[in-house]
Amino acid sequence: MENQNVYLKPVTVRNILKFAVPTIAMTLFMSFYTMVDGLFVSNLIGTNALSAINLTAPVIQFVTAVSTMLATGGSAVIMKKMGEGKSEEAKEDFTALILVNVLAGAVMCVLGYGTMEHIFGGMKLSADVEGYCRDYLSCYLLFTIPILLMNNFTLYMIASEKAALSLVCSVTGGLVNMVLDYVLIAGFHMGISGAAVATGLGYSVTAVVGLAVFGGKKSLLHFKKPVFRLDVLANAAGNGCSEMATALVTGIITMMFNWTMLYYVGEDGVAAVTIIMYVLMFASSLYTGYSYGVAPMLSFYHGERNAEKLKRLVRISLKVIGFISVITAAASLGLTRPLVSVFARPDNPVYALAVRGNRVCTMALFFIGFNIFASGMFTALSNGIASAVLAFSRSFVFMLITMLVLPAFFGVNGIWLATPAAELMALGLAGVMFLRYRRKYGY
Repeated sequence: MENQNVYLKPVTVRNILKFAVPTIAMTLFMSFYTMVDGLFVSNLIGTNALSAINLTAPVIQFVTAVSTMLATGGSAVIMKKMGEGKSEEAKEDFTALILVNVLAGAVMCVLGYGTMEHIFGGMKLSADVEGYCRDYLSCYLLFTIPILLMNNFTLYMIASEKAALSLVCSVTGGLVNMVLDYVLIAGFHMGISGAAVATGLGYSVTAVVGLAVFGGKKSLLHFKKPVFRLDVLANAAGNGCSEMATALVTGIITMMFNWTMLYYVGEDGVAAVTIIMYVLMFASSLYTGYSYGVAPMLSFYHGERNAEKLKRLVRISLKVIGFISVITAAASLGLTRPLVSVFARPDNPVYALAVRGNRVCTMALFFIGFNIFASGMFTALSNGIASAVLAFSRSFVFMLITMLVLPAFFGVNGIWLATPAAELMALGLAGVMFLRYRRKYGY
């Protein structure tokens, strides 16, 4: 039990943050280098290339969605067994789930190549953009398996008390991506294919390190002869389906935002929406990182049936998220103009639109953190249904309602109000779910 000291320590803010801070830093960095990646492509290749990356996003989001489902759901199942004292069985399941990821990656890679012609051929794109799409996706698909392993090893490192290593891998991967973006695009003139290779190699850092770490015997979790249990795979898929749904519908909602803004304002409005989404994504990564960080602790205490520690962890988490919410909202309001000016000059029409929009959308920051934590908490407690209902309602149903209704009454302001309104509705549902399952889990 020596390796499990962190789970045996008292539940204090300090001990929780030791677990969560590395994952918060990791998700912040991931969101940052995603933005930088786009800047390299648009500046070194052109806006057509950037458009191509956005057009390939649905395929890429599908890969991300499957890996996120297996990673978050699998981590909850494995750490619950560790808490129950079934460590050897947990390691067998862990190895089996990693092999399932490899198989899933291979299948998605083959499917991607098989359907690529049909996907882009039916879009009626210009020859230039269609060529960019094929070049980018052809190279990106080569890294499907490393990308799935990266998403899984990131969470399993956190669960194995190696959150700092997970952070180092993410930062290193991000730096590799940025450097190779410039080297391959500008230096070797590989164009958009170079961008895809840079992204794939950046993601591969965590995959390679994870294979080395879990291949040894010193880690709390490590590879051993796998045992394939269908109930474990089913539970992992069920628990992680909410996170998968969130990843899938994000692209749909983004398209809805763009279409609505094009109708009311035009292309300047789409640019303003993009800027605000960057701000919200950056702030949301704080809550996502915290939720990922405490998830193994929630699963462990649930498996251990330690209601006292579980209750204290949940209460402290709600206070921490409340504090972060106030800070991020205040920062977003106070720094609105400097934030927007990074993307658009003050004399650009986009600037005024984004400044106004960001001030309205900032209200969502008071609710987003609680909603992300609630969904993550139910996943960690192996209640995939509750987590899925929350995530799907928040990211799709409520957003669909607000996007259809509010702009009809308030025009452009209704578009900005859609996100805060949807998050507020989701918070109400999260509160109902929280009270409904309180007695069952003892938090």
